[in-house]
Amino acid sequence: MTNANEIKVAVKGIILNEGKLLIVQRNHNDEIGGGTWECVGGEVEFGENLEAALVREIKEEVGINATVLNILYATTFKAFATRQVVILAYLCRVVDGEIVLSKEHIAYHWSTKEEARLLLAPEIISDFEKNQVFSLKEWH
Repeated sequence: MTNANEIKVAVKGIILNEGKLLIVQRNHNDEIGGGTWECVGGEVEFGENLEAALVREIKEEVGINATVLNILYATTFKAFATRQVVILAYLCRVVDGEIVLSKEHIAYHWSTKEEARLLLAPEIISDFEKNQVFSLKEWH
């Protein structure tokens, strides 16, 4: 008997620069969270190092080069009845580059803490609060 359930691993970048967080708005046609705001990131490919996957995803999605500093938290959610996603969120710093969005996103915003609390999904805000992301010195 084949098990149709699957677990995906994703990495997210908490990219803070000059006291602001880079967030991106998903394309409205996206099957998961269309139109919502999130941090940059995506799925880890088989055999890929977690931090290398995040650097790759940041480059693909927003066109900038970033450095991964340290892991901030891990969380999980059920995307569909048969798919669970494990998310590893890392603190990142911009190295260089100009933002150029991929087709996955329709907008970006360097948000203050207050703006992030208004724009991000409640689940992300809850993860940020639970893991003291809003208290990081990089916001100041």
